[in-house]
Amino acid sequence: MMTDTNANAPGRRIAFLSANTPEAEAARLRLIELYGDSDPETADVVVALGGDGLMLQTLHRFMHTGKPIYGMNRGSVGFLMNDYREDDLIQRIDDAESSVIHPLAMIATDIHGKIATAMAINEVSVLRQSYQASKIRISVDGKERLLELIADGVLLATPAGSSAYNLSVDGPILPLNSPLMALTPISAFRPRRWRGALLPDSAHVTLDVLEAVKRPVAAVADHFEFKEVVKVEIAMDHATNLVILHDPGHSLDERILREQFGFEDERRG
Repeated sequence: MMTDTNANAPGRRIAFLSANTPEAEAARLRLIELYGDSDPETADVVVALGGDGLMLQTLHRFMHTGKPIYGMNRGSVGFLMNDYREDDLIQRIDDAESSVIHPLAMIATDIHGKIATAMAINEVSVLRQSYQASKIRISVDGKERLLELIADGVLLATPAGSSAYNLSVDGPILPLNSPLMALTPISAFRPRRWRGALLPDSAHVTLDVLEAVKRPVAAVADHFEFKEVVKVEIAMDHATNLVILHDPGHSLDERILREQFGFEDERRG
């Protein structure tokens, strides 16, 4: 049961959410003992206890509220999370630096004409569903830029997501405040030398799937998947602000910069 207690600082209502793991749930119960708990829908700040997966789920849950999210790492991957400590939590939240990010809005149409919409904080990816490589035509702002990409797929990443899946397929890491998106092929076969493109974050990207029945393709916006697509349209939603809180010196800007020099991988071991 959730209760509002005087342990929270005046005007500071904190809600604790945890991943479905023993370690994260134990941390949530301990922090509730120390600081009380508020309803997540009315809290001033949400503390997410887990890994980056929980952080993405929490950001999606509160996407249109502007509610700040402060994560503490109780999972295996914590690029978006702060270090876990139980002491001085209210002061840490008060002193935290905020990073504002914007999600991608995806509109996908399948071979039956059904339309699905979804938001992505990290990236929208278009991936082959079978043993055959996908064939994709790429247009930017209504102008065809690549007649035919033959590949396992292609993705469009936000700056916040550029160090996730995008980086694993050799895409560029983007500074958080850069007005850019990374368009990156996944195991490209043709054009063999194409390594992707950096696009302004005002661009509207259209991915047309060629031979969609013979070469089925799925569109994925973070954790949402829509199969057998024929067209995927993507644009950044600048009207939606997602606020992530980090301890001073560990902002998302700083972490992305460190990632470019290899320090994050070294820290993770």
